[in-house]
Amino acid sequence: MTQVHPSRRSRLAVIGSAGVLALAGSVVAALPAGAAGGCETRNNNTVAKLTDCVTLEGVMEHLEVFQGIAEANGGNRASGTPGYDASVDYVKGRLEAVGYDVTVQPFDFPFFQLRSSSFSRVAPTATTYAAGTDYAPMTYTGAGTVDDGVVTPVDLAGSGLGSGCEATDFTGFAADTVALVQRGGCAFAIKAQNAQAAGADAVIVFNNTAGPLNGTLGAPGITIPVIGVPTALGQELAAAGTTVDIAVDSTSKTSTTYNVIAELPGRTSDNVVMAGAHLDSVLAGPGINDNGSGSAAILEVAENITKVKPENTIRFAWWGAEELGLLGSEHYVGALTPEQREQIGLYLNFDMVGSPNFARFIYDGDQSDFPAPAGVPVPEGSDQIEYVLEDYFERQGLWYEGTEFSGRSDYQAFIEADIPSGGLFTGAEVLKKDYQVPLYGGTAGVAYDPNYHQVGDTIGNVDPEALDTNSDAIAYSVLTLSYDTSRVNSVQGRPVPGGTFEGDPDNRRFRAENPNPAGGGGLHDGHDHGGDAV
Repeated sequence: MTQVHPSRRSRLAVIGSAGVLALAGSVVAALPAGAAGGCETRNNNTVAKLTDCVTLEGVMEHLEVFQGIAEANGGNRASGTPGYDASVDYVKGRLEAVGYDVTVQPFDFPFFQLRSSSFSRVAPTATTYAAGTDYAPMTYTGAGTVDDGVVTPVDLAGSGLGSGCEATDFTGFAADTVALVQRGGCAFAIKAQNAQAAGADAVIVFNNTAGPLNGTLGAPGITIPVIGVPTALGQELAAAGTTVDIAVDSTSKTSTTYNVIAELPGRTSDNVVMAGAHLDSVLAGPGINDNGSGSAAILEVAENITKVKPENTIRFAWWGAEELGLLGSEHYVGALTPEQREQIGLYLNFDMVGSPNFARFIYDGDQSDFPAPAGVPVPEGSDQIEYVLEDYFERQGLWYEGTEFSGRSDYQAFIEADIPSGGLFTGAEVLKKDYQVPLYGGTAGVAYDPNYHQVGDTIGNVDPEALDTNSDAIAYSVLTLSYDTSRVNSVQGRPVPGGTFEGDPDNRRFRAENPNPAGGGGLHDGHDHGGDAV
C-alpha cells in the first residue's frame, strides 16, 4: 500500500476538522489547505513521485465526501438530482482549488424516477399483484391513479400492424377506461400514445413471450400509467367485466445535467490524452464503487499532477447520465468539431475500479481473449493502451486479465469516433470464477460487486487493495502517455521520467489465462442502452 505523504495528512486533518458543509441544500467538502513542499506543490513528473502522492487515503477522502453527499440528498447521486449537482460542485471546487480552469458542460437528458407503484384486480376476483414479477411499470411511464378502472381490450386479434399500433385500433374505445394491448408490431411508446390520445386512463401491455415484461417508453411524454404484465395475466385481464386498481408515483421529464471537464496544458494541444469516469450513481444508491471509485481516482490524479509540464495536453472528464445510457460522453463527443475530435489522441476510461470481490480487468484492446462484438469498432492503437496498463501491473507483480471490449461504458462514443481507447474495470454483477481466487483473493461464485446498482453500494463496498493499485495504475498510464503516445498513434514525444516497461506483450508473467473466456470474466453490462422494446 502506498505510504501517505505528510501533506496528505495535513489535508485529511483539514477535512476531518471542517467535515462536510451543508450549503444551499447540497453538500460540498472543505477544500485542501495545501502544504509547502508537499504533494500539492511539488512537480510529480516521475512515475515514482506521482504514485507516491496518489494515495489510497486521498482517494478515500473523495469517496467519503461522495457518501456524505448521497446521505444528505435522498441516498443517491443520480443525474438530475441534487446529489449529482452537489457532486459536480465538489469536483469543480477541488479542481479549481489546485488551479484548473474548469468547464461545466450542460446537456438535456430524459430523467425518470419511479418512487412507488401498486396494481390489483378488483373484479371478477380480487387479486393483488407483486411488482417485478406480476407486473412492472415501464420506464418513462406517467404518474397517476386509477380506481376500479374498466379494462378495455384493444385489437387483441391483431387485425392490423399490431395491438394498439394504429389510431384506428381505438375506434369506439371507451374513454376513461384502461387499455389492454399485446406486445408486438411497434414500440411501446406508440401503443401508449395512441391509448392516451383515445382518452385511456392507463395502459396495460402484456407480453408475447414467456416471462415478465420490463419495458421502456424510450423518453418522457406519456402522462398516464403504463405497466407491463406476463402473457397469462394479460389474457386473464381480457375477460369481460374485469376492473383494476393502478397507482404509479413517478417523475418523467426532460432535465438538465452536466459533464465536468478540466485540462492540464502540454507542449502540444493536438494530441490530447483524455481520462474519464462517470460521476453519476443510479437512483437506488450512492454509487460509491459505481462509479465514485473511478471519479475519485482520476480526481486524485488530477490534483497531484498539476505541476507537471507534459508533452501532450491532459484532459480529465467526469461524465453525467452514464447510468441512463452513456449520455454525457455521447453528448461531449457529439458536440466536438471534426478538428477537435482529431486532436484527441486517445481516451482512458475508469469505471468501477474498487469492486469488493474484485478481479483486475483491462479492456482487451488487442482482442486476444475476446473478439469485440459485431458492430463494436476497436480503433488502431487500443491494443497499445492495453499494454501500457499491463506494463504497470507487470512492474508491480500483480495479476490481471482481459475483459471484453464491448462498448458498454463511456469509451463507446470515443471508439465510434475512431479514437483509440482502453481502461480498467474490477467487475460488476457477474460471478467470480474459481481460477481467480488464488490470483486476487475473494470468493468464487459471488458477484464481483454484490451491491452493483443497489442501496448497498456505499463507502464500505470498495476493496482497499483494488482501489489502491488501480489508482496507481491510472496515475502511471496518464503520466506515461502524457509524455509519449508513439506506441498508440505514432506521435513521438519523450520518455516519461522513471521509464516505461514496454515488455513483450506475448511474454507476460502475470497475465491470467481465463479457461472459459466467453463473456470476458465480468462485464459491466447491467446498463440497458438499447432502444425501445417491441
